[in-house]
Amino acid sequence: MLATLLTIAYLVGVIAFVFSFALFAVWFERKVSAWMQDRLGPMETGGFQGWLQTIADAVKLLLKEDIIPAIADRPFFRLAPYMVFIGTLGAFVVIPFGAQFVGADLNVGLYYVIAISSLVVIGILMAGWASNNKWSLYGAMRSAAQIVSYEVPIGLSLLVPAIIAGTLSMQSLAVAQQGGFWNWNFLRVPPFGLMAFIVYFWASVAEVNRIPFDIPEGESELVAGYATEYSGMRYAMFFLSEYANMFVVSAIAVTLFLGGWNAPLSFLDFVPGPIWFLLKCMALVFIQMWLRWTLPRLRVDQLMGVCWKVFLPVSFVNLLVVSFWMLWVR
Repeated sequence: MLATLLTIAYLVGVIAFVFSFALFAVWFERKVSAWMQDRLGPMETGGFQGWLQTIADAVKLLLKEDIIPAIADRPFFRLAPYMVFIGTLGAFVVIPFGAQFVGADLNVGLYYVIAISSLVVIGILMAGWASNNKWSLYGAMRSAAQIVSYEVPIGLSLLVPAIIAGTLSMQSLAVAQQGGFWNWNFLRVPPFGLMAFIVYFWASVAEVNRIPFDIPEGESELVAGYATEYSGMRYAMFFLSEYANMFVVSAIAVTLFLGGWNAPLSFLDFVPGPIWFLLKCMALVFIQMWLRWTLPRLRVDQLMGVCWKVFLPVSFVNLLVVSFWMLWVR
């Protein structure tokens, strides 16, 4: 009974965190874009720096009419945004926010988080097909091709820290990096640990459809891509999932490459582990926002070329070298 109550409490806490983070991230991205363009961003709604603006926008979307096209496949049209959200939310089960703060310490946690995130592709394809709109279908097909392609270098890059630590448990991967930042996996087997981290991070930006890899929802080409026919809260669910997914890919990078909840130096251990974890994740989220307002969008052929001609060979070499090092040199 106690285990069930704790599971429910953790689930409620994670959902509250996801919604809170998404609201904060939307406001923060508006501010980041404004600062980079020498503007102020939202300032009027709320006291400090217009912090209530995103909450007001969320309320507005909740109150808007939910319109479903007459020629849409209504059951799948309704289900698609929830499928995307479930795929993102499910990844939080194995993310270790601290030494004692993890939903489930699965011995195949890394395998689980890669598998559960695949539901996002299914939801996006479902949205594009069910909308019965050519722009939506184009966006969905682009997204499927992009995500499936970039999952290959992502998986190969994530195997590097798994081989170094000898485990697929997310919690054990974080524990294996204790003792200072020089034990973090991005500095192990130099420079191959760092290369694996860089490949993973760039590929994860493509995984969450962020600029310069945002062709599935390219406004200048596809109106809004797979979300073109959505309105109200269903439309907001896609972008809630996008911002939550930004945190998920950052949390995976922090857990596997940047020491997880461990402090960079031993004398900083007085700061709680979850604080370190969130600070590292927010730094990576900020970099994703920074890239959005700095780089242009890639063409489809450029995007696929980067994956198959650059990231894939580099990730293969990384995996082979680290495997040989662990087997013989070490």
